[in-house]
Amino acid sequence: MVTASSHIAARESAPQAGPDHVARAVVLAKVFAERAPVHDRDGSFPFRNFEDLSEAGLLALTVPSVLGGGGAGAAEAARILGIVGKADPSTALVLSMHYIQHLVMSRSSRWPARLSRKLARETVEGVALVNALRVEPDLGSPARGGLPATIARRTETGWRLSGRKIYSTGAPILKWYAVWARTDEAETRVGFFLVPAGLPGTRIVETWDHLGLRASGSHDVIFEDVVFPLDHEIDVRRPDEWRAPDVTHATIGAIFIAAIYDGVVRAARDWLIGFLRERVPANLGAPLATLPRAQEVLGGIEARLAVNARLIGSFADDFDKSLPLSAIESSIIKLTVTNNAVTVVEDALSLAGNHGLSRGNPLERHYRDVLCGRVHTPQDDTTRIAAGRLALGL
Repeated sequence: MVTASSHIAARESAPQAGPDHVARAVVLAKVFAERAPVHDRDGSFPFRNFEDLSEAGLLALTVPSVLGGGGAGAAEAARILGIVGKADPSTALVLSMHYIQHLVMSRSSRWPARLSRKLARETVEGVALVNALRVEPDLGSPARGGLPATIARRTETGWRLSGRKIYSTGAPILKWYAVWARTDEAETRVGFFLVPAGLPGTRIVETWDHLGLRASGSHDVIFEDVVFPLDHEIDVRRPDEWRAPDVTHATIGAIFIAAIYDGVVRAARDWLIGFLRERVPANLGAPLATLPRAQEVLGGIEARLAVNARLIGSFADDFDKSLPLSAIESSIIKLTVTNNAVTVVEDALSLAGNHGLSRGNPLERHYRDVLCGRVHTPQDDTTRIAAGRLALGL
C-alpha cells in the first residue's frame, strides 16, 4: 500500500530532474550535514561548501544552458535547495539568493544583457556568487516602503556609492552586490546597481550573531564613496514605478524560502523518528514509537509535510510553465509552508522533551533555524493584511 510517508520519501530520494543535479546534491548534502554543527556553534562561514557546489556544477544550476549553466527552472532549483537545506540551511539560504538573481536575469528585460552574460560566465567558471543588498538600519525591509538612504551619485567617471546595508546574506563570499539605492539626480530614481565586491571604500562588518542560520554570513556591508562603472546600472526607475510588485522575484523567492525551511523540518522529522524508535523508557519497557500519542503526533507531522511538498512542487511547476501567478499567492505559499515548518518542529519537541532542547541533539539547532522562516520577507502580517485587503476590494 502506498502511504503518505512512502510518497514523501520517494519524492525526497528519487531524482526527478537532471541531468544528475539531484544525485550530486545528495552526495554533497551528507558532507554539509557533518560540517553544519561546527559552523553553527562558532558562526563561521562554510566556504568549502561553495567550493564543493561549484565543482559539482551546482552554483550555475539556474544559469541558462546556452550560457553554459544547468538551465534549471524553479522546480529543480527548489528541489536542490530542499536537499541542501536539510543538511545546512545557512548554505541553502546563500545559494537560494544566488539562484534567484540568475533566474531573474534570464527572465528580465531590465537586466543589461552584457552584465548578465558576464555573471553567468563567471559562475560557470568558478565561485562567483551574487546577491541583492536591500535592507538598511533605518529603512528596514524595503517591502514595507520608503526610499533607501544609500545614495548613488553620478559623475563623469562613474557612480559613487555611499550607504550601509544590513542582513547581507553571504557577504563573506559574494563577488557581486546588486545594491538597492537612490540617485542624487534632480528627479530621484531608485533601483539596483551592480557593484563588484572588494572595491576601495567597501567594508564588511561582522555583525551577524543570530539565533538561527548562524553560518549564513549575513553581515553589514558599508560603502564609502565606492566608485564603479556607469554601465553597471541594472534597473533604476522613478519611485512610483516600483509600487507594483515584481511577480517573478516574489514567486521565485517564496518557492525557494519555502523549500529551504521544508528541508530543515524534514531533518527534524528524521531525527524524531530515530529518537522514537530508539528511546525505551524504563517504565514503558518499549520504544516511544509504540505509544499512540507519538504515532498521532508523527502522523500530524507527515500531514503538514505532505501539504508543503504539494504547495512547493505545484507552485514551482506552474512558474516554470509560465502560468499566471500573483505576488499575494506567492506570499501565502511562503506563509503556509514556513508556519507548517515551525509547527512540525514544535510538535517534535513536544515528544522529545528536554532531549530535543539539548545542544547535543540536532533538533535544538533545527528549531532555532526554522524560526527564522517567519522573519523572511514577506512577513506574516504583511501577507495577511494584503490578502485581507484584496478580499475586501480595497
